[in-house]
Amino acid sequence: MSTLVSLARALAVERGVAQPITTVRHVHVHERPLVLVPLTLAGEANAPLAAMVGTAPDDARLLVVAQPRNRDERFGFAAELAAILVSYVDSFTGQVEAVVTNRGRDIRSRYTDGPQLIVPNPAGAGFVKLFGRSTRLRRTDGPWAVAPTVPLAGRWLTFFAERYEHPGSAALVAVTSALTAHWATGQSALEDANLAALMGWIDPPAGLTGAQAAAAAEDPLTWPPAGPITDPTFDNEVLAALMEAYANAPGERTLATLTTAIRGQIEPTWRLVWRAVELLRALPPGERVAQRWAADRDAYSAMVMSIVDGRPPQPRRDGAVAAAGRLNRLERDQASYDVQRAFDDPLVLAEYRLSGEAFAGVVTAAQPDRVDASGRRRVLRPHVTVLTDDPVRFTPGAALTSPARPAQKATVVAVGAGDTSEVVLELSGGMGSSLQAPPGTVPEVGEQVVYSSLADDYQQAPEFPAREDTPWTHGGPPPEYVPTDEDAAEEWS
Repeated sequence: MSTLVSLARALAVERGVAQPITTVRHVHVHERPLVLVPLTLAGEANAPLAAMVGTAPDDARLLVVAQPRNRDERFGFAAELAAILVSYVDSFTGQVEAVVTNRGRDIRSRYTDGPQLIVPNPAGAGFVKLFGRSTRLRRTDGPWAVAPTVPLAGRWLTFFAERYEHPGSAALVAVTSALTAHWATGQSALEDANLAALMGWIDPPAGLTGAQAAAAAEDPLTWPPAGPITDPTFDNEVLAALMEAYANAPGERTLATLTTAIRGQIEPTWRLVWRAVELLRALPPGERVAQRWAADRDAYSAMVMSIVDGRPPQPRRDGAVAAAGRLNRLERDQASYDVQRAFDDPLVLAEYRLSGEAFAGVVTAAQPDRVDASGRRRVLRPHVTVLTDDPVRFTPGAALTSPARPAQKATVVAVGAGDTSEVVLELSGGMGSSLQAPPGTVPEVGEQVVYSSLADDYQQAPEFPAREDTPWTHGGPPPEYVPTDEDAAEEWS
């Protein structure tokens, strides 16, 4: 836990309400997301019990599995969910845009919008991953055949689950994670995992403090767990009897009674998720949120093309080369996301100022037209002097960047001593190719500036061997995927 988040938690306790720890929203919130609230049967491996799904608060569709241990009912649930999901993801393939790449030498196409799946918590994201894994390789003919949309939906669920692992991605959003990235409560991180308690601190009812609202949220009769596991008391005292009654006398009446009970467990979470979406949507988006959403749309466009081209579904497990490449991408995405959040948000950047990785101050002197003639040709190298009260732990020669001018590099020339330091910086880049700096490209005297060692530079991906060249030390080339009857085996986990 960072210093500022710890302070915000203490202030939340003192003031009785959650405290913001960002000034902007760092996650894309779609105008028409697909919200999925899943429930699973306790004691079974990812056996679906129910799901509430829809694209608006008043567009809830409840899917119920009366007998989760029954194979046919499980596949019936999968088919219903698949029909909704596939229809939703296909609705964004209407318009494309041209994207210039390779410094203007190439042009590719991507869809102008893409899907966003929202679940209550990371456990809901885990359900998406497991359910996708258990359905994407199903056969549509032969023994245990499923509806054609089921394996297709499984591929899309796997797509969402894989994007969820990319830092900064908004293709699949877990609401509790998104909220705790923007607010600090007066309770522990473990307690923040309870969506009702978390929302109690962030959006307490009139007349209640956050602590009082969170305490009230601990009552499972009023606020059942956000899933996918149901409340044990409900399982033992209500659900078991209703499922047994339906098994003994299947019919509309017993099914309606069971559905009503399950609706009572899932609807409170449904309302909380949509209220959380409203709160997040009300925050102004960070400048670089759109850039990360564009990356999600790139991935969505590539996934659509993969399906259209008839490529096989995602394998059961990555080969050595694919796993290494994926890990490298995740590491680079994490580094880029950390920098982008800091550049978009002064509160996030403040953490780096406390740690000495950034400093803020005011420009006291500037030489915007300074030219360096020491090399083979004359180059524009302005100097600026920044007065700061922050601790400066950079030495001459350190390369820095300003969030206001990310394309411009600043090299530390000299650092003064004392509690208040004067830092002399030499600027390069972001000023054109002439020997005169265009207006606004060099900080002016009196301007408030921030400089940091953070940099969101393009990083060339390392070269990995081709799939067929996987070295023997890593198992050699993995075999091509060939569908078999084993794919129809029911491994729900």
